[in-house]
Amino acid sequence: MSDAKKIYGIDLGTTYSCIACLDTHGKPVVLKNSEGDLTTPSVVFFDEGDNVVIGKTAKENSKMYPDAVVSFVKRSMGDPNYLFGYQGKTYRAEEISAYILKKLVADAEQEAGEKITDVVITCPAYFGINEKEATAKAGEIAGLKVHSILAEPTAAAIAWGKANDENKVVLVYDLGGGTFDITMIEVSNKKIEVIVTGGDHNLGGKDWDDALIGYFADQYRQQSGKQDNILAELDTYQELQNLAENSKKTLSAREKCPASFIGGGAKIKTELTREKFNEITADLLERTISLTRDMLAEAAKKGFKKFDEILLVGGSTKMPQVGERLKKEFSVPINSFDPDEAVAKGAAIFGNDLMVNGELKKAIAEATGKKAEDIKDVSQVDAAVMEKAAQKVAGNLGFSVDAVKGAGKTITNVISKSFGTDVYDNKGNKSVCNLILKNTSLPCEASDEFCTSVNNQKTVLVEILENEIGEKNVPWDENLNILIGQAVLDIPPNMPAGSPLRVTFKLSEDGRLDMEAVELSQNGKIHLTIQTSSVINAEELAEAKLRSCNMKVS
Repeated sequence: MSDAKKIYGIDLGTTYSCIACLDTHGKPVVLKNSEGDLTTPSVVFFDEGDNVVIGKTAKENSKMYPDAVVSFVKRSMGDPNYLFGYQGKTYRAEEISAYILKKLVADAEQEAGEKITDVVITCPAYFGINEKEATAKAGEIAGLKVHSILAEPTAAAIAWGKANDENKVVLVYDLGGGTFDITMIEVSNKKIEVIVTGGDHNLGGKDWDDALIGYFADQYRQQSGKQDNILAELDTYQELQNLAENSKKTLSAREKCPASFIGGGAKIKTELTREKFNEITADLLERTISLTRDMLAEAAKKGFKKFDEILLVGGSTKMPQVGERLKKEFSVPINSFDPDEAVAKGAAIFGNDLMVNGELKKAIAEATGKKAEDIKDVSQVDAAVMEKAAQKVAGNLGFSVDAVKGAGKTITNVISKSFGTDVYDNKGNKSVCNLILKNTSLPCEASDEFCTSVNNQKTVLVEILENEIGEKNVPWDENLNILIGQAVLDIPPNMPAGSPLRVTFKLSEDGRLDMEAVELSQNGKIHLTIQTSSVINAEELAEAKLRSCNMKVS
């Protein structure tokens, strides 16, 4: 039998997370946590000593103990300025996310009855290099081998494609607890190709909850006649947060629900209707529609002017207002496809395919005398060699030959950001030249030529910038452009102003960015694989790993 390790799929969500694998029949299943639930709140409560509590209990205490509880940490992944302090220690977003991963894995090990070490972790489609790298580091701190960081809409499309043998262009409308992604994907029995993606990383079910909390606070002022801020009372704030989430869930099944709470010494009672809920959150829903229109306009530029179906993913799509508004806007079927579990299941399918293809490459390498790492695409292998390798792998793994051959659709993603460098005109005005534009298919490569600005210039500082502007030349704005790397190119002596330089950006399939700069007259060059400065550094990483090993997670 093979010593290949099963690769689990993890949906590391903003508000809820879950973990999945393929069962003995090849069906993706989500594993329950120790509380018997399929999803775990992505909330971390720093208890006394080296103990952290993850999940439901942490969430129930999030407003009561704000100095000890972290929620929505996913929104801070890749943020160099994020630090959470507790009892004289500071924690980066990567480490806090690692505790969520450890909880998921420990509970899943009890359910699966085996050690879990290898995973695929999902992330929002809008995540750039910083955020993806931070997510991978979170897995590393948790003691896991992270085989891939997979976009959530792509994972959902993989799960949908597994269950539906149809060729379609679908929109994945992914409204989670803290983020919104809208992605057009072409799905067939041989490939999954992401066409365009868009969204808002600060828009999600939390905002619907906040709107309800604001409504309840208004009811307090109206019924009590007082104007004080009851949200300053931590116990009341906690009660209102729980009330808002429960009311939202009730209104997804019923037209109205009673709501009562105590604040400022007053007992407040009200009846909330679905109509009122829709009214006070209409602007949030319209924001998703606007972002969807923007995404469709970008897709049209790439020749995709229509689509066949909308897949609803993410727990917040259970709100009836979502399906109703999309049905009104678009004349296509609306499919609520396993909203809570599809992402984790798709990641598990993808992980299984990675494992199978890895074994196939080993078998093909043995048969051909090549190195496994040199076999990039098993579909290009001679049919007879492929058949023999598939039979061997099938026997080792206990799979059917067809299952082995069918593992791994070709998946083509797009980059969700633009990448460029800063340039200056002859008047010294700074702007940005984007070499690679967002929604370009991966892998990709682009070059542009620049020149030195003064005579006998000794060096050129090449800055690598990331932004969300889909145009080649854009005005400089420090709030829109994120510095993710820089390198210095030495210029030969006595070169005149205007000496030519060529800068090349290369993005791999997994979004890894390489930069090369060449001084063309004498072919001096520099090469840089971008290591983001905003992600946890080596010293912090070692400290976080040690602390993670000693921390009791429950």
